[in-house]
Amino acid sequence: MLLCPFRFGRQLAVLAVILSCVAVGTPVARAQPAATEAEPATPAAALTVPPVPDGTPEELLTFVKGLLPPKAPPGSRQEMMTYMQAVAAATVQAADKILAQTKPDDGFHTEAAKLKLESLTMLGRLGDEQAMKDMAAYAATLVGGANVELAKEAKRMLFVSKAQELFSSGSLAGAPELIREVTGLVAADPDDAQTAGLAMQFAGFFENVPEGEPFAVQAFEALGPLFAKSTNPQIQRLADGFAGTLRRLSLPGKPMEIKGTLLDGTPFDQKSLAGKVVLVDFWATWCGPCRAEIPNMKQEYEKYRAKGFEVVGVSLDDDRDALVKFVQTEEIPWPILFDKSEDGGNALATFYGIRGIPQLILIGRDGNVITLNARGPKLSEELEKLFKDAG
Repeated sequence: MLLCPFRFGRQLAVLAVILSCVAVGTPVARAQPAATEAEPATPAAALTVPPVPDGTPEELLTFVKGLLPPKAPPGSRQEMMTYMQAVAAATVQAADKILAQTKPDDGFHTEAAKLKLESLTMLGRLGDEQAMKDMAAYAATLVGGANVELAKEAKRMLFVSKAQELFSSGSLAGAPELIREVTGLVAADPDDAQTAGLAMQFAGFFENVPEGEPFAVQAFEALGPLFAKSTNPQIQRLADGFAGTLRRLSLPGKPMEIKGTLLDGTPFDQKSLAGKVVLVDFWATWCGPCRAEIPNMKQEYEKYRAKGFEVVGVSLDDDRDALVKFVQTEEIPWPILFDKSEDGGNALATFYGIRGIPQLILIGRDGNVITLNARGPKLSEELEKLFKDAG
């Protein structure tokens, strides 16, 4: 993603892994290249988790922290997943040993309880159904406890579990209920950055699943007033950006305002797009997925340009000279807008609350937005429909 409102706490990292894998299809870990003679395969023992030792709470926490990152790079995605599963299982064992030695008001007790919740959740994500049931049962014992910090953590992890179930079910029927639940979590403590970040991450994932945009709007509209009331400056800044996010999410079926300055320094004239099918591409040269979209965009541009198809690139680069060089080297034929807003970002991207790139928005001949996600095959499919009767 282009922007990350908070440095993830552990439970936010869990949510990011769970939801990105379920909703977007991103792998949990990249597969490593096959071993060569110059780079021998990783020995099997290198990614073996040692037995959990006995020891003091401090010694056990040191043991757990030493398990990640692994001592050697995994030879495959499967090897990494197997190792992560072993790490999570060992962490649960270590946490139980710490909990047995400490009292609820002990800081080590709190840390161990959090580790247990998160590790059981990760095991559940990796296919251990019993672990997810154990997490829910353990979390339920903490929700009403005297330790306020643990109670919050338990509620967040229970929410993560429900979010996983929602996005893996193939149906968004339960979305309104979960939106109400996460709104309630934020309302209980509008200054809590952990909960706010969790809520923001959850709302954002609706933008990446089929038919999810209306629920993203619902979530952002519910969270906005709560974030605005926060005394936490980080959370307040999130609320300031909600207007742009909602403006973008409400674009389908409506006109999109496109303004800015071209790379040659001249103002862009949106009137030049009248009557054309237009693809607006928010991108940057430093964004790998953005660059990966360019060949497909070029192919469609050559195919339909003469029939009334135009592309407008909106660069989020910082270095104008590097951008110019890239455009020339790659022979990108469409106009590129390059503007800076007061916060150092791109003015148009800020206006539309662009939080991740590439963001490809397709506009019809009537000037109204057709889709906010015209990437890859989706672009080809939409253009084929739009130009099927063109001569």
